[in-house]
Amino acid sequence: MQRLTPERVHIAAFSEGATGGNPAGVWIGETLPPADEMQRIAAEVGFSETAFVAPLPGSSENTWRVRYFSPEAEVPFCGHATIAATAALAKRFGEGEYFLQLNQSRITVSGSRQPSGGWQATLLSPPTASAPVDTPTLQQALALFGYTEDDLDPALPPARIHGGADHLILALKTRQALAEMTYSQPAGRALMQQQGWVTILLVYAETAQKFHSRNPFAFGGVYEDPATGAASAALGGYLRDTGWPYQGHIDIIQGEDMGMRSLIAVEIDTIPGNPIRISGQAREMA
Repeated sequence: MQRLTPERVHIAAFSEGATGGNPAGVWIGETLPPADEMQRIAAEVGFSETAFVAPLPGSSENTWRVRYFSPEAEVPFCGHATIAATAALAKRFGEGEYFLQLNQSRITVSGSRQPSGGWQATLLSPPTASAPVDTPTLQQALALFGYTEDDLDPALPPARIHGGADHLILALKTRQALAEMTYSQPAGRALMQQQGWVTILLVYAETAQKFHSRNPFAFGGVYEDPATGAASAALGGYLRDTGWPYQGHIDIIQGEDMGMRSLIAVEIDTIPGNPIRISGQAREMA
């Protein structure tokens, strides 16, 4: 491969055509910058995450080392920034499959050009897992949002869920409760740091295969993400663990209450712990 001239682009992942999606920064270069420089660039970009991508030394040309930084901290995995990075790689080096080496795992992604001129990208997440949440921790999380246990959907109990990073899931009984979500960002950041949750995933199940979600990301210095692939992968694994009738896939609408409607397609097989396939459109931003 020829020596790469560093390039920085902005791409909205999980967009709905030419609108919506979650903006991410993507930096591509010959070697990754030092960690403090990546943190500085991520803060300068100001999006919820920036993905830093460079060829993995000693590997094939379609294998890349990736690290993710929010404006305030590094995160182990970010789905929407992965979708954005996949679109950027496909545009610069060609459509097809790529392999990404993360801090803790290796994943497969693919990108293709759409007739509309945008991009379609797919990632296969790290392995998934889920576990119950103890009562004191649940009460802290409910208090953060002003919810009570009566607001929760008993069919989807609270849990710590994982799909490359840890999240808390709270499933709500009504769409209105989701729309009215509010919380203190400093208090949310403290709770997420204490528990090791990268985000808290709030969901409402309109049907067995159609979910609405919101995703506070105070851990990374962001009040809320309009689209979150990592939490969506963790949700897919959780639904499989709980025996939810997902019938192979679910669709997630996120960002609607922010005016940034985003669409996330989630494919789920039947094998516990297996990676989850996350797909969506990606659009370049000015």
